[in-house]
Order: sequence, then C-alpha cells, then structure tokens
Amino acid sequence: MSSLEDLFCSVDDFCQRFEPQWQQQLLHSGLQTRKRSRQLCLSEIMTIVIAFHQQGYRTFKDYYTKHVCRYWHKAFPDLVSYPRFISWLPSLLLPLSAYLRSCFGQCSGISFMDSTSLKVCHNRRIKQHKVFDLFAERGKTSVDWFFGFKLHLVVNDKGELLNFTLTPGNTDDRTPVPKLLQRLFGKVFADKGYVSQTLAKQLLQQTGVQFITKFRRNMKNRFLKLNDRLLLRKRAIIEIIIDQLKNISQVEHSRHRSPVNFLVNLVGGLIAYCHQPKKPSIALDSNLLP
Repeated sequence: MSSLEDLFCSVDDFCQRFEPQWQQQLLHSGLQTRKRSRQLCLSEIMTIVIAFHQQGYRTFKDYYTKHVCRYWHKAFPDLVSYPRFISWLPSLLLPLSAYLRSCFGQCSGISFMDSTSLKVCHNRRIKQHKVFDLFAERGKTSVDWFFGFKLHLVVNDKGELLNFTLTPGNTDDRTPVPKLLQRLFGKVFADKGYVSQTLAKQLLQQTGVQFITKFRRNMKNRFLKLNDRLLLRKRAIIEIIIDQLKNISQVEHSRHRSPVNFLVNLVGGLIAYCHQPKKPSIALDSNLLP
C-alpha cells in the first residue's frame, strides 16, 4: 500500500495539469451563476476517495467518520461533514476517469483478458431493485445467475492495467474485445468464453493482435505453439487481480444509492489497485516474448 503522501502528490500533480484544461472545455449556459468554492481542493477529495480502497473498511461512512476525521485531520485540516462530502462525489467521475487513464501501464506484447460480474443486489431482491433498474441486466457466470454489470479487464505480464470497460450483465464477453484491444500489440490470452475464429481473424487483420484462447471440450484439436500453451497457463494472473479488486479494493457491493456514485467507487478502486506497489506478476523468459 502506497503512503498517503505519495498518493496525494501523484494526484495533485495530475490535477495541476488537468483542472485548467477541464475548466476551459466546460460549456457555459450564459447565465450568471454563483461558484461556491469548496473547503477541500479537488486533489484532496480525490485522494480521500482513492485511499478508501486501500484501508480495508467495508463502508465509506465508517472510513470517513472513524478514520479520516480521526487520524487524518492534520493532513486535511478543512474536513467537512460526511453528508457534505458525499454530495461532492458525483463531480469526481470525470477527473477520476482521466486520472485512471494516466495510471495505466505499458503494453509489453503479452496481455491477459478476462471479465467478472459486479452484482448490485442479491438475486432475491432483483424484482424490488430500483437504483440500477434502467442500467443493469441479468447475466450468467460459470457459478450462477446475477443482476448487475460485467467488468472487462486487460492487464500485462506485470499485473498493470492496460484497459477496462463496463457492460450490462447480459453482454457477451466477446462484444467489447475490439475496442479494448485497439491500442495493444502482440498476443492477448483469454479463457474459453472468448472463443471465436471470426473475432481472432478480425483482430489480426485490423490491429495485428494475436488473440489466443483456451480450447473447449467439443472443439477439434488445433496446433498451438509450446510458448503459447505455457502462457495460457499463466492466465491466472488476471483472476488474482480480480480477486484483489473485489476483496481488497471493494469494487463490488450492494449498497449503492446512485449509478454515478457506483462508477466513482469502481474507478476509485481501479486507481487504488494501480497504486499498489506490489502487484501480481509473472516472470517471462525472453523466448516467450513476441
């Protein structure tokens, strides 16, 4: 876990560059409106939100009232009440998303892809759920049915995030693949859910990416290089990352009261993972690199 000071310095350096450009591109209604200044600057608010996913608290309220206000008051002398802070969260979505993009790693030519479910409520409460009624959908994993979204991730061999997207729970895993792999090169390894000869040919022709997946039982055996078979076995790295995102960064829970705050929580969790000093990684032999 990175220190609070290191996290704030990184966020503040980004905000120094981002805020002036952001303000220039905002659309104005032409009406004279009052712009009330906040007691906390943007970098301080973002730091508090990101740090929540590093501290191990189950709820943001406990984290803010029992940790931030009690132990970090000297670091943030102008702290506001919990309801006031929560009212600022929707305005963080764009800055956090831009900052997350700056935290992505570099493609090494070896990448891994997978998706995971993000449940927004228990299956027994699907019919009564209202917060994500217009956005979430029922989906199916290898374990069971769920109501929510799918988080699609691409990582490199060092465990660094390369790209991500969010889709409704009923979206086919293969649908967002071309968009996710637009800026990548080399080989991308995925599980059986991504099997598609048409998709593999399309990616090779359009982007030059070799899309390699595991075999299904009813498929005929096909030739696969030994190096590719060995790398397919290393695909567990992304499953470890997903486990950390859910159990450490708290990107999945059923207490959301706003779709925007759900996205703020998700992006904050991904940023917290990017700042994790020790990430899951695999040792690659030079012969395995493309």
